Amino acid sequence: MSASPDPVLDGWVHSVFTAAGCTHPVYRKGSGPVVIVVHEIPGITPAVTTFAEEVVAAGFTVAMPLLVGEAGRSPSPGYLLSSVARVCVSKEFSNWAVGNTSPVIAWLRALARSLHGEVGGVGVGAIGMCFSGGFALGMMVDDLMVAPVLSQPSLPFAVGHPSRKGDVGLSPDDRLVVAERAAAGCQVLGLRFTGDSLVGTRFDSLRQLLGDAFIAVEFESPHPKAHSVLTEHRQQEGVDRVLQFLRERLLT
Repeated sequence: MSASPDPVLDGWVHSVFTAAGCTHPVYRKGSGPVVIVVHEIPGITPAVTTFAEEVVAAGFTVAMPLLVGEAGRSPSPGYLLSSVARVCVSKEFSNWAVGNTSPVIAWLRALARSLHGEVGGVGVGAIGMCFSGGFALGMMVDDLMVAPVLSQPSLPFAVGHPSRKGDVGLSPDDRLVVAERAAAGCQVLGLRFTGDSLVGTRFDSLRQLLGDAFIAVEFESPHPKAHSVLTEHRQQEGVDRVLQFLRERLLT
């Protein structure tokens, strides 16, 4: 492990984690129970890091894997397009298929197990955003995932076949396990702008799958392109609800 050379990630420790046939950089900071913050497209932007720093300050060990893009780079139209293109061609993400769990979730589950084995605690939390928004749901297959947060979940991409708009990105077997865990009391926090077409009808599907265990935090869209609830189009109430949820599930 080494200190990050990027000034935006000053104080974050950089390492590389390999599991399930995947290798990705991981940036880590803080102490306390583990929370995995999975960035949105285009990558670990300054806004993502700002949010992650708040999770650190709330009393958690935060791990930020870099799945695509560059650590610390600010968004731009060209950068966004290049990251979307990389996500679309990568076999790690189930971008179009319905009823599939993205292969990268096996890697995230292994990362969570490794960190929890080191840090301990009642369990771990995970926060996904945009293309990674549903990843914490797939991580619920493991009992140690006790604080899953889904911010603007957008995979599979809600274009083309209507079924994609409501698909929650889980295989049939994983759907069954997740539904059982929700019925047993594992709550799931979801955040979105109501006019966000990238989310499609997934919140309806999540309510059907999770029942009363699904906590939906929804905001009226301030403009047609509003998408990133916790970062670029930040809603302070949403950030506060996430931190409260993590404290309730991991610190009490």
